[in-house]
Amino acid sequence: MIKGRENPQDARLRENMAQVRYKIAVMSGKGGVGKSSVSVNLAWALAQRDLQVGLMDADIHGPNVPKMLGIEDRGFTGEQDAIDPVEVMPNLKVASVGNIGYQSDQALIWRGPMKIGLIKQFLADVVWGELDYLIVDTPPGTGDEALTVGQDVKPLTGIVIVTTPQDVALLDSRKSVNFAEKMQIPVIGIVENMADGEQLKVFGSGGGERAAEELGVPFLGRVALDPRMVSAGDSGTPYLAQYAGEEAGVQLTSIVDRIVTYCKGVDGAS
Repeated sequence: MIKGRENPQDARLRENMAQVRYKIAVMSGKGGVGKSSVSVNLAWALAQRDLQVGLMDADIHGPNVPKMLGIEDRGFTGEQDAIDPVEVMPNLKVASVGNIGYQSDQALIWRGPMKIGLIKQFLADVVWGELDYLIVDTPPGTGDEALTVGQDVKPLTGIVIVTTPQDVALLDSRKSVNFAEKMQIPVIGIVENMADGEQLKVFGSGGGERAAEELGVPFLGRVALDPRMVSAGDSGTPYLAQYAGEEAGVQLTSIVDRIVTYCKGVDGAS
C-alpha cells in the first residue's frame, strides 16, 4: 500500500486474477517426481476441451515447461507492464523464465526477492485475459516461490500434489499438505506418478494412495511409468497429444476429469 492506496502492480495482479475462474497450483515435496509433466499435460488436456488455459511456470531455477511444449526458442512480446504470454495454441498461453531470453544451460543465481518479484510480474503484468484455468507449476518444496503463489493467487482454487509410488510418498506429501493447511488452501488431491503399469514394473505402486488416505485428502489417481513420457517432453509435444490411448494416457485423462469435477463443485457449476 502507498499512502493508503493500493500498489499499482498489486492492483493489476488483483484485476488479472479476477479474470481467472479456477486457479490451481501443482506442487511436490521433492524434485524428480514428474510434477512439470503433470502440469503440462493437465494444461494441454484442458485446452483440448476448448477451455481458455494459462500455464505459469514458477520454477525459476528449473523451467522445464517451455521445452516440454516446444516453445523454448520463443520470447515474450509487449511492454513491461503489459507482457504478452507465449501462445502454444489460441487457447493455451504460457509464461516462464525460460522465455525471457536466458540460455537454457545458464544458471540463474537469484535470491528470494528477485524470484518473488518475477513471479509477481508474471501474475500482474502478463496479459492473461479471461481464463477458465490458470495452472501454476511450482518448484519442489515449500519455499519462496510456493509461498508467493499461495499468498498472491487469490483465491487459489486448490493444490494438486504429485508424488511417487514408494512409501516415502507419505513424508513428501505431508509437507505439501501441511503447507496447504497453514496457507488455508484446499488440497484437490494427490497424484501418484511413475507407478507400476501393465507393461513396466519398477517402483511399485500404492504409496501415493496410502499417503492420501493417511493424510485425509482425495486420491486423484496413479499414472503408470512410461518412458515415452520423457521422450514426449523432450520432443516438445505433450504425452497426451501422442499417447492418449495408452495406459498412462487414460489414467491422466481420468485425473483431469476428477480435477474438472472438483473445480465445478467449488462454485456449483454444471
